[in-house]
Amino acid sequence: MSGSFSVSGSAPCRFAHYFVVCGIDTETGLEPDELAGENFEQSPLKRTFKSKVLARYPENLEWNPFDQDAVNMLCMPKGLSFRTQADQRTPQFHSFIITREDGSRTYGFVHTFYEEVTSPQICSAMQTLTQMHNAESTSANTPSSSSSSSSSSMDSLASSLDEADSPTSSSSRRAGSYDSSRDTLYVSKALCLITPMPFMHACRRFLSQMHRAVTAATAPPLPLESYVHNILYEVPLPAPGRSLKFHGVYEPIVCQRPGLGELQLADFPLAEAFSLLGVENLVQVFTCTLLEMQILLYSHDYQRLMTVAEGITTLLFPFQWQHVYVPILPASLLHFLDAPVPYLMGLQSKEGTDRSTLELPQEANLCFVDIDNHYIELPEDFPNFPNKTELIQELSEVLLSYGISANTGAPPRTRTCPGSAPGSTPSTPGRERKTVALRQMEDDGRNGNLAGEELAVLELLQGNATLERLQALTKRTGVTVARVDALRAGVKAQLTEGQGGRTAAEDEELRNAKLNVQLREVCASRFTTMFADYEAFVIQSAPDLESWLTNREQMHNFDKASFLSDQPEPYLPFLSHFIETQMFATFIDNKIMSQWEDKEPLLRVFDARIDKARLFNVRAPSLRSSSYQRCTILKESAQTVEQRLMKIDHTAIHPHLLDMKIGQGKYEQGFFPKLQADVLNTGPTNNKWSHRTATAQRRKERHRHQTEHLGLENDLKEKFMQEARSLGKNLRQPKLSDLSPAVIAQTNWKFVEGLLKECRMKTKRMLVEKMGREAVELGHGEATITGLEENTLIASLCDLLERIWSHGLQVKQGKSALWSHMLHYHAREEKLEQQQAESPVSHVPERRKSDCSMAMPSLRVSLIQDMRHIQSMSEIKTDVGRARAWIRLSLEKKLLSQHLKQLLCRQALTKKLYKRYAFLRCEEEKEQFLFHLLSLNTVDYFCFTSVFTTIMIPYRVVIIPIKKLSNAMTTSNPWVCVSGQLGDSGIMQIPKNVLEMTFDCQNLGKMTTVQLGHDNAGLLAKWLVDCVMVRNEITGHTYKFPCGRWLGKGVDDGSLERVLIGEPVLPSGEEDSGRGCYTPPLQRSPSQIRRISVTSLSGRGYKPTSAQIQEAIGEAVNNIIKHFHKPEKERGSLTVLLCGESSLVSALEQFFRHGFKSARLFQKTVFVWDFVEKAIAYMESADQMGDLQETAEPLGRTCQSLCHYVNAINSTRRNIGKDGKFQLLVCLGARDRLLPQWVPLLVECPVIQRMYEDSALLRDRATVSSHIDVLETLHDFPITLEASIVKGIAL
Repeated sequence: MSGSFSVSGSAPCRFAHYFVVCGIDTETGLEPDELAGENFEQSPLKRTFKSKVLARYPENLEWNPFDQDAVNMLCMPKGLSFRTQADQRTPQFHSFIITREDGSRTYGFVHTFYEEVTSPQICSAMQTLTQMHNAESTSANTPSSSSSSSSSSMDSLASSLDEADSPTSSSSRRAGSYDSSRDTLYVSKALCLITPMPFMHACRRFLSQMHRAVTAATAPPLPLESYVHNILYEVPLPAPGRSLKFHGVYEPIVCQRPGLGELQLADFPLAEAFSLLGVENLVQVFTCTLLEMQILLYSHDYQRLMTVAEGITTLLFPFQWQHVYVPILPASLLHFLDAPVPYLMGLQSKEGTDRSTLELPQEANLCFVDIDNHYIELPEDFPNFPNKTELIQELSEVLLSYGISANTGAPPRTRTCPGSAPGSTPSTPGRERKTVALRQMEDDGRNGNLAGEELAVLELLQGNATLERLQALTKRTGVTVARVDALRAGVKAQLTEGQGGRTAAEDEELRNAKLNVQLREVCASRFTTMFADYEAFVIQSAPDLESWLTNREQMHNFDKASFLSDQPEPYLPFLSHFIETQMFATFIDNKIMSQWEDKEPLLRVFDARIDKARLFNVRAPSLRSSSYQRCTILKESAQTVEQRLMKIDHTAIHPHLLDMKIGQGKYEQGFFPKLQADVLNTGPTNNKWSHRTATAQRRKERHRHQTEHLGLENDLKEKFMQEARSLGKNLRQPKLSDLSPAVIAQTNWKFVEGLLKECRMKTKRMLVEKMGREAVELGHGEATITGLEENTLIASLCDLLERIWSHGLQVKQGKSALWSHMLHYHAREEKLEQQQAESPVSHVPERRKSDCSMAMPSLRVSLIQDMRHIQSMSEIKTDVGRARAWIRLSLEKKLLSQHLKQLLCRQALTKKLYKRYAFLRCEEEKEQFLFHLLSLNTVDYFCFTSVFTTIMIPYRVVIIPIKKLSNAMTTSNPWVCVSGQLGDSGIMQIPKNVLEMTFDCQNLGKMTTVQLGHDNAGLLAKWLVDCVMVRNEITGHTYKFPCGRWLGKGVDDGSLERVLIGEPVLPSGEEDSGRGCYTPPLQRSPSQIRRISVTSLSGRGYKPTSAQIQEAIGEAVNNIIKHFHKPEKERGSLTVLLCGESSLVSALEQFFRHGFKSARLFQKTVFVWDFVEKAIAYMESADQMGDLQETAEPLGRTCQSLCHYVNAINSTRRNIGKDGKFQLLVCLGARDRLLPQWVPLLVECPVIQRMYEDSALLRDRATVSSHIDVLETLHDFPITLEASIVKGIAL
């Protein structure tokens, strides 16, 4: 152990920065606290009064300026609390955190106790208020609801927190009353230490010893100033990796700080967070935090709020929470729940209040954590953490190894009456602990920061009459006090223990520290495994820091698509969301900046761990496995902590007498004295450490100034750094010090700017990713987006819109603010429609023209119509789900910006629903926001069709005959069957002479084929069809299925049924220009020439050259290969590539047509299928005559397979015609990998000489063999055919 040492008064590396006393200012008297939500129906003892900072030492520090308002507000978040001798006055402990704008944190630790009020003015004021209250309550027969007149959801939130106060307040007058003649009045006072690091246990023990010194029967060994001076100026922060011992009033206190290679200091007991919520619930809240949702913690106990908040954020290593972080939200800051940004906040609950009475501004993306009832509410569409089950198992085992039951929490929510314990846990000690907590809850009617922990209670109350009174009370009410007795015994044992041994408190601390580090290591090892190769995907594109900071917004820093493609499938739903978060972006930014500056501490530790893991486990980055890897360093991490705490590295200077006036600050039992400020405002100047540290400090300063001038001009650099780091972030922390309307307006303005910036970034990201993929389809660049990633981006856009619509709401209705606004709009429009006969949407374009708008009736563009479609979907049960479905539908229809503009054009409605500062009432920002959304019209989304796959959708079919002969179809009975990527409609009869019909069918997805046919009945059974149009009546997607052929026996190729291949119709016309241009849809392949059927009416004059034909075959095969190289979810329709424009069938048809002797025999056209049939007839006759028996065995088998397939196609009951049969043969040959073997057989057949000219491509051996090689490349891919093509063929 090294010798004692202290630290200079000027160095910022001291253990504590300030010692603060808060309480009642006897000079100003009782001031009601309006900001905390006043409720005059409560008895005066339960009301909120303003507290003041009574003293602070030192006055101010240059490196950490004192924020008086914030400290006062967080020391006593609910203001002053009054008691009488009849009430329980147990001292309480809680902690808080102040986060500055730059993200740095200061911790506060508060010990609150009750002190007798000696001021006669205060006592008489309380007496007067009590008398007034009693007079009012007797005169008022019916109590009025405190929230009925509330206009704002925030006001109602404040009043609902105060509404149900103490269960005794209404039942008996005496419980909350005060009579100065017989009652003693007590008021709360807080002692607070403000420190740069969260040494929670050490501060707690120091403060409780300070209080003990005040309540003890004898005066403490030294004046209290000595102990305060010692902790402020003579106790240093422990060095990294070292432990430190310093002295409180009665006992020594030990603390330790992790080394540079270890996880950072986290002193809040994680085990408590796990046992409060249960392991599974905590893992779910941890996941919500990683995905940057809004998280609201809810408990009656401030220390619980802090423990859970700090517990969750310490598990995030190596990432850091980047948004609003207020673990204890003072009552005066309730308007911050309106923040339209991710936040992690803690709200104090009042006893007797219920979750149902809590009206929150926005809940669409909220994770609500009811700590006291061990219950959580999760947002919809919530991905699980990878290997969640195994992670829960490992964490539970760690907890069990320390004797903590892991299965607390997570029952369905139970509503409890105030008299019963909230929830129940399997472990008996837990149940007993809850009865104690409940007792504290019942007694503490007003000031929830006085929430108790039993060990401190007993430590403080030993030898005190209050303990006996408490025990008598518990016996009388029949509540078990086994835990209290056990603790009491523990406290006695602690006192009788020898000086050399460890106290029970120290053992508890050691156990906590070991358990904390092991639980954190389990989570840290998950991230080390999941992101082991992250460095390979970081894009280092800038030459220097300045240019990187300047272009930060335009740059891609991480190759997200490649990273995701490298991950195991089960991880993708979580990871695709997580890599879009601000915390991940900041982590990658820090990695890039580490080229030019020192590594950020968390990043340094994380990278070192990855390097170490690589040494032990060398694996190829591409071989990712989803098997769970357990943490291997649990034992050694706990041993490191234990060694540090058992072997003390440093001891601070003992407290000693100070040079101060005698007689001041004299001891008076039960009262905390006014300390002498002159000795506490300055540190020691005469010890050697002070001089040495100050010199080192000056040297450091000089070096810093030099480096500043060498690098960028520092102000500029700092500005860049702040901007770069705050990208996508908004406000880290509400300013607690000034709550004037101007400051609140300024804060809301920051939110508005932040939302607009976030909208710009999100729409830009969606466009870049989407265009990246479409550029690939046009032959440029590499694909970068997956279906999963697209879904993530759309989900985050839905979340952003919900947050925008929640900002500045007057009164919240329902969980989705957007859907609520739309329902109001709908109701108002219906009213207007009743008032006016004409349609109110006449100014909105009514039509969506198509290529054949004369044939397909126009679809009305209407926000309300789309709402009705969503409302009719029984699969969607919640308002949040309906709003998200509506956003997806509008995005797919390219109407999102237009619909929202229409929704917001009713300004009277917007004014009624939103406060003045709301985003939706900032005209300029709103216009820009709609413009950013309009840019999404330039790309195609199928985000509604592809997600809601089981819903029923109305479709409209229009059959367009060739006009001159449109009445040719008179006697036959036509039918149609529509197929899409998700299924088909089944065969539907079309009424005679009707060319248009509608039908309802389960979502078909993107439409691919239409089978059209008739039964050839009657005299006029020939039908000449130009095309079939099919439209999805919800999304408006229209597909055209070109035909241009006859259906009928004895005309064309004799087909009674055709399979038509679809192509999307692009919207056109001036009214659509505002909705942006339409890009090539996913399922179309790049095409050069419009396919002309070789034997179609229009195609007689068209003859492609041999070069064009050869190029077409190569292109068709190439497109099929490209199709299989795309991610599965991103592939278009294979049917289009096999049978559509520029498809394999059309290219081979042209190949077989080339040089065909097309002389008409008896005025009848000859088809390619005629050649195939003649070739088969020749082969079969040759086989019977024995000519084929000498041929090689494989050739014989191939010949048999070709004959078998052709005969099967000819014998099918379908009337598909000769061209249809050839198409089917090509498709089956491609599927079964037989095409390259069949072509030589047809080429070698003597029939070819009769039917083809010498110049035909089919008779050029070199050309044929090169085409066979091309076709063989398709053997590597599993070609599957759509049911509509192979219907009726069993091969």
